[in-house]
Amino acid sequence: MEFPTVFLFGYLMLSCFAASCFGVTFSSLHKTLIVSASSPLGHVLKAGEDELTINWEFNQTFPPSTDSAYKTLKLKLCYAPESQKDRPWRKTVDNLKKDKTCQHMIAERPYSPSNNSFVWKVDRDIPSAKFFVRAYVFDGQEVVVGYGQNTDRSKTFDLFTIHAITGRHASIDVASVCFSVFSVGSLAGFYYMERRKGKISQHK
Repeated sequence: MEFPTVFLFGYLMLSCFAASCFGVTFSSLHKTLIVSASSPLGHVLKAGEDELTINWEFNQTFPPSTDSAYKTLKLKLCYAPESQKDRPWRKTVDNLKKDKTCQHMIAERPYSPSNNSFVWKVDRDIPSAKFFVRAYVFDGQEVVVGYGQNTDRSKTFDLFTIHAITGRHASIDVASVCFSVFSVGSLAGFYYMERRKGKISQHK
């Protein structure tokens, strides 16, 4: 009678060992979280300036015990398929250890099943691209055990665009104009002085 219990325990231990050594596959995860992302500015944001409000909760269609092992939640910014095309450094791979879809960390929080919200000011180093938000939940061994995202599985719905910082600001532009005017004025003054010296030399 004890054999099934021992067998089940061994199977669970083997599964945990395989997950930690070889990595969890995204296709093996259940979408146990409901995630939404919104901004008063709509679906176009500026890096370093605009904010995104992210809400998440446990999907009540799953049994209540489903999230009993959930300990930590990580919110990540992920590239949409359109912004992954011809960019192997953003490639989606089923093995999450090799996956490059979600490279930007938004926040890490202890897991809570409801009433979760986080306002994220878009980081200054985010590149121009189309994105979605994904939440991963981890167990006590830091193994991914579930997820949720603000888009559908094909990642085509409710995407948003982020425009990267160009590196130029109004103050820099004003300084550039002033410097240009000063340079032109200096050149004109130098040309005038040279001509004046030439005329004085001719009169002598």
